[in-house]
Amino acid sequence: MNPDTTRASLLLRMRDPDDHRAWHDFDAAYGELIVRYCRARGLQLSDAEDVRQLVMLSLSKSMPRFEYRPEIGRFRDYLRRTVRNAITRYMQRHNNDEIGIDTIALESMSVGDDAMDAEWDRQWTQLHCRTALRSLRRESDPRHVDVFERLLNGDSIQCAAESFGMSPESVRKIKQRAKQRLQALIARQLRQEDGLD
Repeated sequence: MNPDTTRASLLLRMRDPDDHRAWHDFDAAYGELIVRYCRARGLQLSDAEDVRQLVMLSLSKSMPRFEYRPEIGRFRDYLRRTVRNAITRYMQRHNNDEIGIDTIALESMSVGDDAMDAEWDRQWTQLHCRTALRSLRRESDPRHVDVFERLLNGDSIQCAAESFGMSPESVRKIKQRAKQRLQALIARQLRQEDGLD
């Protein structure tokens, strides 16, 4: 998805069922989030992909009359409800058909709303971090991003400095600048998503 396209404008475009680019952009932006959330809830990958399709189908039915009004609620909450409803419908349908959704998935779905909300928020945060990291990679020195990602993956400053033939002070500066830029990118994404940018 184009990082300069606001979520609010994307939602407006999705009101037209024939705007295939808007639907593709939405799936590119949120499809992985939906699948990861389903997987974290215990669904197998194929079941998670089916739920993703159910979400898209549900949205295709509701979007022509959907009005995004940030003052009423955040888009992420609307999408969370849509995904949770799709999971419930999917689980009920397949449980009734005795297709064999495994017991672990059913048990994980019975976890309280607070746990489900916390998992959604965790996945949402990771989505924004991954999106911001892709933007950072496009706009920054690739070597600096490689250093930063090594640090994110747990390498110490000393280890990263040795691996990249840099001084520890250079690695600290790279880390500080990348972290600040990442925070700014995430903040911008959140403003766009809430229709404030």
